[in-house]
Amino acid sequence: IWAIGTGKAATAQQANDICGGVVRQSVGELLGDEAAATIRILYGGSTNDKNIREIMEQPDIDGALIGGAALKVESYASMVQQTSEVYAAA
Repeated sequence: IWAIGTGKAATAQQANDICGGVVRQSVGELLGDEAAATIRILYGGSTNDKNIREIMEQPDIDGALIGGAALKVESYASMVQQTSEVYAAA
């Protein structure tokens, strides 16, 4: 597991395991299976134009909260484009 400020970014697979396992399972326990199956889960970890495609290709990650990478226009535009391509291919 990772934590904010450690300098260690989660792999896409680790992020997916948490989003799909821990988060979705907790939603199911609190709100039921239908809510768990339909809720959109956003990844809030470290994302940039180098890792966004792999993160967005994960089956249990429905979006990402972009932090500092959004301050660089070219990087952010690349992230938006890559995310759009992932959704178009799905």
